[in-house]
Amino acid sequence: MSFSWLIEMYCQKTFMPKSRTYRAVAPGRVNLIGDHTDYTGGLVLPMAIKMFTSIEFSLQENYVDLRSESEDGIYRRALSDRSDPETGLLWGRYVDAVLSLIEEPQGLTGVIRSTLPIGAGLSSSASLEVALALALGFQGDELSLALLGQRAEHMATQVPCGIMDQLCITSAVAGTASLINCSTYEVTHIPIPDDVKVVVRFVTARQLEGSAYAQRVDECRLAEHFVGPLSVADMSDVTKIPDAIVRSRATHVISENARVSAFATALSAGDFSQAGELMLESHKSLAENFAVSVPEMDQAVAQLAATPGVYGARMTGGGFGGCMVALCEPNAQVEGWVVEPVGAASLQ
Repeated sequence: MSFSWLIEMYCQKTFMPKSRTYRAVAPGRVNLIGDHTDYTGGLVLPMAIKMFTSIEFSLQENYVDLRSESEDGIYRRALSDRSDPETGLLWGRYVDAVLSLIEEPQGLTGVIRSTLPIGAGLSSSASLEVALALALGFQGDELSLALLGQRAEHMATQVPCGIMDQLCITSAVAGTASLINCSTYEVTHIPIPDDVKVVVRFVTARQLEGSAYAQRVDECRLAEHFVGPLSVADMSDVTKIPDAIVRSRATHVISENARVSAFATALSAGDFSQAGELMLESHKSLAENFAVSVPEMDQAVAQLAATPGVYGARMTGGGFGGCMVALCEPNAQVEGWVVEPVGAASLQ
């Protein structure tokens, strides 16, 4: 990790005057390929996108006072109160979690704004966690910030997510996707060529909290009981797993890791047809082996993939609804958000 980011953050936090207004800004992300591999230490290839959570704030001495422009309620808590209160606000749980994880948080009053759709699988919660940490006085490098955000997600929702969302948001480089090894936290920035476009389309609402996401995590852990870490297992190991469902979950994770690596190579080489085929294979595996797609998503992906100028498409995110993502020719006539790869979260 580069220490320039750490030094910049330290200087900003140390010399911030109370009289001025600041903005903590964190992008969302779309995952091009590699879903349900991060919590087993595998490979993922997300891209930070030009949709943001921002917190505009001024410093206060003794309390945190926040409101959301899109959600009801006001969050107010004294810095001296280190208890675990019931705020009654769904978004307030994220503030509580982040606040509890910062050793010496700073007081502030401000407003939260977002251009990210909620429940679409574009990491609105991870974006909020990172922006909150920056606003509340986090000091550390991008990996430490990502790990704090991941812990906050676990605390706020009890969803045992991996590191992908937060690390993409804290380490992104404009114009690139982030190839992340979730075992080593190594990030390799893969340029997005100018002669393709990435399109995201919302399909149906979803909510990971209360879904079968945690069950999938448990099934992967059970698979590792028989074959060891899925991040280094190969397809020949799958036969060692006696349970058919658990065997299918392992089949997805192992094959998905290989697809992520192949996709990064194809994208770098300009082989967009191959990259598109890998996206379609990924979706099929998520639907059949991992059982996290829904009929509306399968139908939408098939229709989009058959559209002229579309190389490939797949569901993106944790599943059970949300968005799909497509790799397209620049002039393809495709409904949805054309998303641009942007840089990492920042304090302004």
